[in-house]
Amino acid sequence: MTAPMRLTTDAAATYRTIDAVGRTAAADPHQLVELMYKECIAALRSAAFATERKQTAVKSERLSRATAILFGLESGLDFERGGEVSRTLATLYHGLRSQIVNSSLGSDPAPFRAVADDLEEIADAWNQARAA
Repeated sequence: MTAPMRLTTDAAATYRTIDAVGRTAAADPHQLVELMYKECIAALRSAAFATERKQTAVKSERLSRATAILFGLESGLDFERGGEVSRTLATLYHGLRSQIVNSSLGSDPAPFRAVADDLEEIADAWNQARAA
């Protein structure tokens, strides 16, 4: 049984929650991975922007979201069927999370953009593999 969705007084946050639930409910596993990549990249870019603007609460929330998504991506790996690719992705996701955590107390937005760029490359490769 899933927990009921809580609506907030922040209309934008409520919309994002409803939108995310709607997009994930109809997604197949491959679309879900694609969506997770997009959401993680967006969270990292938003964290970089918040870092530049010294918006520490926004930065913290967006970095928490990004690391949670990376945990989700890693936990969804099938090591039996995925073999070396799964092990490589697990190592990569762990490394990206470490970069985020190690940079989270700093005031430089560049590490968050670098992780977002790395994820974009992975997402592009994922999309190309799906199309093939």
